[in-house]
Amino acid sequence: MAGKIIAVCTSEKKQTKKINVRDACLKENYGITGDAHSSSDTHRQISLLAIESINKMIGLGLDVNPGDFAENLTTEGIDLVALPIGTNLSIGEEVVLEVTQIGKECHTRCAIYHQAGDCIMPKEGIFARVLTGGRVKIGDKIEII
Repeated sequence: MAGKIIAVCTSEKKQTKKINVRDACLKENYGITGDAHSSSDTHRQISLLAIESINKMIGLGLDVNPGDFAENLTTEGIDLVALPIGTNLSIGEEVVLEVTQIGKECHTRCAIYHQAGDCIMPKEGIFARVLTGGRVKIGDKIEII
């Protein structure tokens, strides 16, 4: 199963939407350089969400875009939530990620939840650790290895 990267998003602060910066450097055992969620102290260094999930919310009438759910990488063509923990993903020429968590617990209701009555990141977002760093950009292939 292979797909592609639709957006590469970062934010300087936690609990905010991320901005599509189009390409970024992923650092081994850290995350995206300059992103508020990056840390070697967590297994959730990178967050991924499928455009197919975002499109579901658009279908409910929401005006949302990649990054609005605070995901780092928006993907297309790969069933992220079906991936078992421990799955390795390659992105582009260099980057290798290891899936570490499917979904998350939301301790507070985000703006999207209040707008739509639901949020997809807790159910359909996944998290990964950076095993091999490198650059990631829009259009890069993402595949299970």
